[in-house]
Amino acid sequence: MKIKTIKNSVAAICMSVGLLAPATSSAAGVPESDEPIKFMTADWTSIGLQAEIMTLILRTYGYNTELVVASDSARYPGFEAGDLHVSMETWQTTQHENLVKSVATGKVLDMGETGLKGVEDWWYPMYMKERCPGLPDWKALKECGEIFSTADTAPKGRYVGGPVSWGDHDANMIKALDLPFEIIHPGTDAAMFAELKAAYERKAPVILWVWEPHWVGSVYDGEFVKFPKFESECFTDPAWGPNPNLTGDCGKPYGWVKKMAWAGGEKVWPCAYEMVRNYNMDNATINAMLVEIDLNGRSDEEVATEWLKNNKDVWKPWTTCAG
Repeated sequence: MKIKTIKNSVAAICMSVGLLAPATSSAAGVPESDEPIKFMTADWTSIGLQAEIMTLILRTYGYNTELVVASDSARYPGFEAGDLHVSMETWQTTQHENLVKSVATGKVLDMGETGLKGVEDWWYPMYMKERCPGLPDWKALKECGEIFSTADTAPKGRYVGGPVSWGDHDANMIKALDLPFEIIHPGTDAAMFAELKAAYERKAPVILWVWEPHWVGSVYDGEFVKFPKFESECFTDPAWGPNPNLTGDCGKPYGWVKKMAWAGGEKVWPCAYEMVRNYNMDNATINAMLVEIDLNGRSDEEVATEWLKNNKDVWKPWTTCAG
C-alpha cells in the first residue's frame, strides 16, 4: 500500500484568514487527544478537498491532523491496522465490496454517507453519438468499436480507464458483454482529462471513465453509456444478465459516497468522529469547488477555507459536541 504523509498547514490558514477564533471547548474535553488524526487523500481532487474541509474544522477545535496519501484499492490494510484513520470518500461504484469486507472485521467503521451521489461509468462527447447511432445504449458499442479505435488498438476501440489503483470491473464487463474495446490506464486523472480536452477540441473519437461529482459535465457536452443496471447478483451469479455464462455483465453501481474510519479512533477522538459523521455535502457544492481547483488553479486549502468562511451556518451544527 502506498502511504505518504503530507504536512498539513491548515492551522496557519485558519489563523491567517480568521476562519474562526480558537474554540474554548475544554468543558467538552475537546480535543480528547493530541495524537494526529490521519486523513486519507488520494489521486483525485474531491477526496483531498473534503479532507481539507474536515481538517480545517477539526483544527479549529484544537485537533492535530495529517493528510496521508494512500492507494485507493489498497487502503484497507492501513485502516484495519490503524495507520489511517478517516477517509472522506469511499465510492459504492468501485469500493462497495471492499468496504463491506473491511467493516466485517470489526476494525473499520462505516461513518455514513457524505450526501454526494456517485456516478462512475463510460462517458463520451455528444458528437460521438452521431458517429455511433444507438448510443447511449451499450449494445451500440458492439458495432462501433472501430469508430473509437486508435492506431494502437485498431480494430478495437480505445477506452480510457482510470489509474489501476482505483479498481474497477471494466475488464470483466468488456469480456462479459463481448465489447470490442481495449482499456488504456493513464497514470493520473490529470492525464485522463488532458486526453479528453485534446480530443474534444479536435472532435476526435474518445470514450473514457468519468465520474460525478466532477467538473466535466459543466465544461463538456456528453453523456454516460447505459449498461445493464447493476445488481449484486451481477458479480456473483453468471445466470444474471445478458451473458448467462459470465459474471460482470453490468455497469458500475451508481449510489453513495461514504466516509469510513479506523474503529479504534472512536475511543481516542469521539467528538471528532461525531463531527465526521455529521459532515454532509451535495454534488452541486462540490462541483463548484472542483471547478475552482482543477480549472482555475486554486489550492484545496484556499477553496475549502473560502467555503467554510461563507457557510458557517451549514457546518457549525456538525460541531455541537465540541461545545
